[in-house]
Amino acid sequence: MNICGQGSRFTSARRTFSLLPLVRYYTPRRAVLYAPGDDSKKLHKALSLNVDCVAMDCEDGVAVNRKDAARTTITKLLAKGPVSTQTPEWSVRINSVDSGLCADDISSIFSGSVVPPTVLLPKVDVSEHLVWFANKLSTHLKGKNSDKKINLIIYIESAKAILNLPAICRTAKELSASKPVEPVALVFGSDDLCASIGVTRSEDATEVMYARQKLVLVAKAFHLQAIDMVHINFKDLESLKKQCQLGASLGYTGKQIIHPSQVQIVQELFLPSEKQVIWAQGLVAAFQEHQAAGKGAFVYQGHMIDMPLLRQAQNILQMSAAAKSSGHDSTKY
Repeated sequence: MNICGQGSRFTSARRTFSLLPLVRYYTPRRAVLYAPGDDSKKLHKALSLNVDCVAMDCEDGVAVNRKDAARTTITKLLAKGPVSTQTPEWSVRINSVDSGLCADDISSIFSGSVVPPTVLLPKVDVSEHLVWFANKLSTHLKGKNSDKKINLIIYIESAKAILNLPAICRTAKELSASKPVEPVALVFGSDDLCASIGVTRSEDATEVMYARQKLVLVAKAFHLQAIDMVHINFKDLESLKKQCQLGASLGYTGKQIIHPSQVQIVQELFLPSEKQVIWAQGLVAAFQEHQAAGKGAFVYQGHMIDMPLLRQAQNILQMSAAAKSSGHDSTKY
């Protein structure tokens, strides 16, 4: 598993600073593409794309009478494994704890010698959902002799989940100390949230803005990535661009997508621009020079530099470097 990089340390005459990213960083998940788990052709197509993450779906994208077929197809695909180190991150979206289908998903998908490195758990409304999942997974993985943790991506999709969000994240972090799971991201499920509060989602999504912003704040407080809502009209690429730009400006680190045509736009707009990277490189270099000279506060490009700005610069550089090292940078479309 990819583990968050260590923050750099700089010492001044007054105190030591530890530069930690605003987002706890694992692998880039600018675009999370769903592919139905019961459709081998679509799965292979998705996994061949230049996309950060593919979610092999057992949940909403699969009919109830096709769940077994999805589990079997995904398990066989996992056994074959990626053909390259630069393929997308392989993940599986299982069914929710309350669905009554989650236990069968776990026992089937984690039965083979190769298990998915990342699991997406939908409709987490309360901490107890995470406890049940972690215990079930831990029991099933016992004896597999693996010290690697499963990356856990948590879906927030209801009014109850929004209210319980800090407690959910706190529980996820606590479970990671004793269970084979490592929480890495939150996903904003806007459509189920709209159903939960009794509204219809509009094009500008103003009716879910409070929840959308709260998820980012809580995610960052717990050093998790924040993955934004789906743009359901995959043919309207101009509207997709606007939604990505707003999501990125709110602090989201990626977005759920449902069609290959959305990959390039989403991954480009959730990648720091060249101008941002140059700014960040210059700021970090200037900070190092001033620290080496024993100087404290300094001005960079007309702005007084403080620790929050320095952390932002470091985060930009980490995001850019991670995207390039994954092989999914925007120059390869």
